[in-house]
Amino acid sequence: MRAELPANETQRLAALAAYDVLDSLPEAAYDDITHLASEICEAPIAAVSLIDEGRQWFKSEIGLGVDETPRDQAFCAHAILGTELMVVPDARGDARFVDNPLVIGDPKIRFYAGAPLTAPGGEVLGTLCVIDHVERKLTAAQERSLVALASQVMAQLELRRLITEQRHNRRRLEKANDRLQAESLTDDVSGFHNTRFLHQYLDQHLDASEQLSLAFFDMDGFKGVVDTHGHLLGARMLREVAETVARCLGVDDRLVRYGGDEYVVILPGQGSTAALEKAERMKAAIGSELFLTDEGLEVRGSASFGVATYPVDASDTKSLLQAADQGLWRSKATGKDRVSHVAQD
Repeated sequence: MRAELPANETQRLAALAAYDVLDSLPEAAYDDITHLASEICEAPIAAVSLIDEGRQWFKSEIGLGVDETPRDQAFCAHAILGTELMVVPDARGDARFVDNPLVIGDPKIRFYAGAPLTAPGGEVLGTLCVIDHVERKLTAAQERSLVALASQVMAQLELRRLITEQRHNRRRLEKANDRLQAESLTDDVSGFHNTRFLHQYLDQHLDASEQLSLAFFDMDGFKGVVDTHGHLLGARMLREVAETVARCLGVDDRLVRYGGDEYVVILPGQGSTAALEKAERMKAAIGSELFLTDEGLEVRGSASFGVATYPVDASDTKSLLQAADQGLWRSKATGKDRVSHVAQD
């Protein structure tokens, strides 16, 4: 006879899922309890049985040799309908089990006793059960021990749930920290990196054994754009400029908004020749782009660049930034819309 579903079946299945135990690997803590139940109750078969939606799954078992059975054959599916120890002295004389395949065939169940595994919310998840091939009873001491051991199974499940929750909470915190870290290194206007990122990157990556170039640039006459179109559209144009430049960069290059309409491009592993060529491409890309077209405008712009290379032009972060800025000043002083190297004569 198939067992009825508990009145709180939906909540019961949700509670079971919260323990994240179904189909998990064997664990010694549960196996120890199963062995104790078998020895104390003098039963050849014992199991920690959890009743899933359509199956009975064994977290631990002795004498069965299977991981699960169909729910409609499970003695434990009947035991979870109550909260007290369920004892079946002789399954052949019980209308619920007389035609059960596990009684008629292997493992030829005659005796069954199942102590419910009751969650703190009252949901019965399964049982700690003992089974025998002959009809019999448990002593009062054995019954008390089986119930006590079932409480220990629940203690292990609660510990597992808490560990799982802590693991999930730790992952959430790690993701939140990663997000905050990324936000702290991101410029709100351009959507690319900020000066905090710039200094962290240079402090970590300047190495005398490898070249690293900086291209420092700012927009020519950008104040006129802001005066004509306002600060909001000016900020939008700065983002579009950054996106335009980013399309010219390699996977290892990094774009930083330094402040106002000033940007720094980090070019790791690239000497002055390669850096000057890339700066020319960035300058050309800016000059050929129409900005703010989504706003119904066609704004053109140009930019002046200064390039410096570590360790040729500078020996540390501060002097490298200063050298690139000197190159930018040279471009501004000699007509704008050009690229200058700090070492140029």
